[in-house]
Amino acid sequence: MRILLTGIFFLFIQALPAQVIPAGFPVLEELVRRNQLENSDYSQGSFLLRPIIKNDSLYRITEELTLPIDLGEEIKVGVLPFLNTTRILTGRPYGWGDYGLIPNPGFQTYFSGGIQANYKFINLSFRPEIVIAQNSGFPTSLNEMTIAQIRSRFFLWNWGDNPERFGNGVYFRPWWGQSKLTIQYGAFEIGGSTENIWWGPGQFNALTFSNNAQGFPHWTINTTKPAKTFLGNIELQMVIGKLQNSGFDPSQNQELNDQYFIPFTGDSRYVNAVTFSWNPKWVKGFYFGFSRTFQQYNANRGNTFYDWFPVFEGFQKKNFFNDGNSVDFDANGRDQTITLFGRLVVPKTKSELYFEFGRRDHAYDWREFILNPEHARAFIFGFNQLFEIPEMQKTIQIRSEITHQQESVNRYLRYGLSGAGTWHTNGRARGFVNYGQPLGVGIGTGSNVQTLEISLVDGIDKMGVLFERLANNQDFYYKALLQFTERRPWVDLSLGFLYDKQFGNLLLSSKLQLIHARNYQWQLDPSSTPDFPKGKNLTSVMAQASVVYFWNND
Repeated sequence: MRILLTGIFFLFIQALPAQVIPAGFPVLEELVRRNQLENSDYSQGSFLLRPIIKNDSLYRITEELTLPIDLGEEIKVGVLPFLNTTRILTGRPYGWGDYGLIPNPGFQTYFSGGIQANYKFINLSFRPEIVIAQNSGFPTSLNEMTIAQIRSRFFLWNWGDNPERFGNGVYFRPWWGQSKLTIQYGAFEIGGSTENIWWGPGQFNALTFSNNAQGFPHWTINTTKPAKTFLGNIELQMVIGKLQNSGFDPSQNQELNDQYFIPFTGDSRYVNAVTFSWNPKWVKGFYFGFSRTFQQYNANRGNTFYDWFPVFEGFQKKNFFNDGNSVDFDANGRDQTITLFGRLVVPKTKSELYFEFGRRDHAYDWREFILNPEHARAFIFGFNQLFEIPEMQKTIQIRSEITHQQESVNRYLRYGLSGAGTWHTNGRARGFVNYGQPLGVGIGTGSNVQTLEISLVDGIDKMGVLFERLANNQDFYYKALLQFTERRPWVDLSLGFLYDKQFGNLLLSSKLQLIHARNYQWQLDPSSTPDFPKGKNLTSVMAQASVVYFWNND
């Protein structure tokens, strides 16, 4: 049930939404994205800004399965779906995009649930979460490496916050989760939140914000659905928030940590970010936008307007030079990323194409950006295609995505053979992470991944296979000059089996994934020789199941 608010805001009238689908929520987010291709329904927006609000035409299942509790004509309370995700992983770390589950072997589980309340223009979602993980240790190759190679490994660890293991025992972290309190008027809202946000069109990864890490506390002003203007629909969000270090040493070898690791300052980091997307009124189904993020340690931040809102500062680095050679901007320890993204939806062919391109460093000027756009860049490309099978009354879904973080070859001209940092790292602000997990791309520092899914779908129900190739820590591989040794790149090849099914009020989303690591951790097989090098391989299994339960009286 919804309370309708009427008001003119930017020349349009909107209605108060009733339910938020958290960013990256199992089954439901994929369902509404697929429905947009099947039903030519653009009302759900661009998918460049998530979480999304429930729309009855696409979320009838949630309307039927929601239990509203009427506390009066103006106060509405609903019980939110309960979510549990449980994962069992053997042998080594793997996995991302899971609300703060850690990429470590063993058993781990995630719980989330709560209530949502609406009173006039005030919206409250209380959806806390708990992560419990066995947090097992696993073998690495540090003891096989030379001093120079170990230094290269710790260089990237010191520019980030990506621990191999999250402490020495069971990992337990309760959190406010997907909770927020906002005031809404028309298509806009303002308030505070700890929920995950997802910027960009990616289905499996995002260059800035995704559901990979635990959500962070932030103030937000954002649209809740496309805002109509005379030029078309717009969506936007600006946040200021607080990021935390993990507090854990990076490697499982304490002697090496003591020798090479630079400890954290202990201070939290301030983050300011903005995203904007536009759907021209002349081109249905085309969405284009950008995002900009800044982070720095609070100890280095001043109190001017641009210290609080650096997203409004100039884009060219030359604007921050003093005396021709010093950069105040970098001296304050700020870390910036800029991304451009687009999505094209073609309902006639039941398909979508999308891209995201980002840079993590200022260009000196526009000329340098045009001549050298590949510097400090990362990118995502993907598509989703549906094929109807009338005789079966089912649909074949083929979707794929490429995420590339590895530094471009221009690093050799700028930094020499060893290169510099990589995506989600910074020499002063450390990693673009929260509690040790990247806020955007969760596949590993300097890694690349290609994903292909082929599924047979019928509404919510799905059966399919997943093929994945993950090239691990490529920036470290080339920074440590391992290409000149007998050690070959560490590449994971995996095959997954997918099964989603609705059982009344219960939704099940499951995955069984076989992961074969070639040259795991760049280790050498005992039979390897300089003339006939042979890497050590490792095969692991990941079993994961997400259970969503909708409360009602039936």
